[in-house]
Amino acid sequence: MNTAGNDHILQLEGISKFFGTVISLQDVTLRLRRGEVHCLLGDNGAGKSTLIKTLAGVHRPNRGRYLVEGTEVQFSSPRDALDHGIATVYQDLALVPLMSVARNFFAGREPVRKLFGLIPVMDLHHAARVAEEKLAEMGIAVRSPHQPVGTMSGGERQCLAIARAIHFGAKVLILDEPTAALGVKQSCNVLKLIHTARARGISVIFITHNVHHAYPIGDSFTLLNRGRSMGTFSKDQISKEQLLDMMAGGAEIQSLVAELEGRAA
Repeated sequence: MNTAGNDHILQLEGISKFFGTVISLQDVTLRLRRGEVHCLLGDNGAGKSTLIKTLAGVHRPNRGRYLVEGTEVQFSSPRDALDHGIATVYQDLALVPLMSVARNFFAGREPVRKLFGLIPVMDLHHAARVAEEKLAEMGIAVRSPHQPVGTMSGGERQCLAIARAIHFGAKVLILDEPTAALGVKQSCNVLKLIHTARARGISVIFITHNVHHAYPIGDSFTLLNRGRSMGTFSKDQISKEQLLDMMAGGAEIQSLVAELEGRAA
């Protein structure tokens, strides 16, 4: 099926995923517009990880339809998703700490030159130059493209992984809890990078449980709870406080705070 004039670059329509008798996702619909940041919110166990892996081609849904640019797809591997311009940056980042920034930037896509005109070897000079240039374009300054990734901060590593995906042609960028283990300043840098990606026309799915990070950068929000969607809202339809209330535990936490404040009074 191809839908002409479809403004959505990616769509999940009524997706369900089962593992034996366990229902991980139940009739979830998610639609990502071109050039928007769509925040997927939910507490631990909400189904975010299963949804990410379904989007990334790791899992095939048991029910429902997956469309990319209006055409239904059935990915058999993450490589299929990448070939369609869908890149996923997981929490573990898939970076090698002992390897350099340049080597990590080009991991799996190494530029090659011929040594003595015969032996193919990685062109480290070209890799270093391009990695440094592309990171600088995204507002990331590294001390040296030859420094080990293990010497970088958590925020810098997140930015490297995101910049790498963008450089290699991602149309859709799926970010798995990119600010989860970061401090305030590093989280701000990652959010700025998401803004930069959106400004370049890249669509972003930002998976997080932190409403305070999602709300400032998000254009739309889908909430998951125990594998089901609680709805999708644009920013003008919902406030940050309403998002907190709708998330698993949000109302309970506010009730507990009110109760404790009442006791203190």
